[in-house]
Amino acid sequence: MNTSPCHSPEHLTRRTLLRGAGVAGISWLTPLADLLAVETETAPKGKPARSVILLWLGGAASQLDTFDPHPETKIGGGVKTIPTAIKGVNFAAGLEQTASVMQDVSLIRSMVSKEGDHERAFYNIKTGYRPDPTLIHPSIGAIVCHELPEAKIEIPTHVSILPNQWPARGGFFGAKYDAFQMYDPKFPVPDVKARVDDKRLDRRMEGLAVVEQAFARGRETNMDQTKTLHQISMQRARNMMSSAQLKAFNVSDAPAKELNAYGDTPFGRGCFAAVRLIQAGVRCVEVTLNGWDTHANNLEGQATQVKILDAAYASLIRDLKKLNLLESTIVVCGGEFGRTPKINNVGGRDHWPHGFSMLVSGGGFAGGRVIGATDPQGEKQAPEKPILVEDLHATVQNLLGIDYSKEVMTPVGRPMALSKGEPVKELQAHA
Repeated sequence: MNTSPCHSPEHLTRRTLLRGAGVAGISWLTPLADLLAVETETAPKGKPARSVILLWLGGAASQLDTFDPHPETKIGGGVKTIPTAIKGVNFAAGLEQTASVMQDVSLIRSMVSKEGDHERAFYNIKTGYRPDPTLIHPSIGAIVCHELPEAKIEIPTHVSILPNQWPARGGFFGAKYDAFQMYDPKFPVPDVKARVDDKRLDRRMEGLAVVEQAFARGRETNMDQTKTLHQISMQRARNMMSSAQLKAFNVSDAPAKELNAYGDTPFGRGCFAAVRLIQAGVRCVEVTLNGWDTHANNLEGQATQVKILDAAYASLIRDLKKLNLLESTIVVCGGEFGRTPKINNVGGRDHWPHGFSMLVSGGGFAGGRVIGATDPQGEKQAPEKPILVEDLHATVQNLLGIDYSKEVMTPVGRPMALSKGEPVKELQAHA
């Protein structure tokens, strides 16, 4: 029996607090998240970030039709432009809401990669390393969860919403750091509700434990803890199934006005859920918007995706700021590469890793800055002030307080640095 006073710290456990929390809309704040928001609000400037949101534009957005337009040039492709909150910087029409929040965002117009194939480039952008047949590198989210103090929550701390065929992996850190994958948050998380009552489920688990003990005979010591992770995974699954924090995944109860601000799309709902998950203490959330691979009808195809992205991205930035979470949450938005200055014979743009755009904000990134420039005539491959993929990774890790140069030993005894890049000082507010 719990004899602690009702208002004592011992009695106000995380679970009881969560069960008492309201869950309506973006104003939904679990007491745990409320505590985090207060900490963020009173934290001194320059304190390391503690979480990351990654918005992947799968298929590769065209920099020329989004964040780096060159209208009325031979490579412009008929794009129309609008001004942004950064003086003298224009975006493609359709990004009006994103343009209005650029005082809190920095724009990189000179990202450079050596990978022009979708699968290889996605690996590169998610891990900071090029593919290696002898090793699988951990993704950004896996590094964050491995290196930062463990978040004391009952749901996964690394989440991928609307993943494509290349989800975030734990790599040489192990499968326990793989992203938990889910799809449209309009629907409940699948397979977390038992099909029988609690008593019957407990009996089933007891019977399963007996069978597992029989199979475990003769195995090496600590097989489960170091290799199979079976019991650990089972216990985590049971904790998650009974946790009130599962509500953070589901947006179906959100007020229509607040949810619709993100756009009535799976990606918009994914971004809305990402804010909720960060509130609940999740370390890393990635949300994927596919459909940018416009080898034909580029102008129309990009405009369709821009409309989806604009409302969701701007609303995410606004709400993180409103909730005092932007200072502690890094937001990265971009694709695996860009698209060619030259328009092909079917009105499309092909793959272009030689100078593409990324948006970075929050968590110590400066706002209102533009780094790099591409050739408005499309004749020069190399952009001004090129930023390598690994440099972006090093910058993110540095702002999280992670030693990006730290070497960890892989399972085969090979030392590997978390990042081989260097932080970009111009992007950091307090560098």
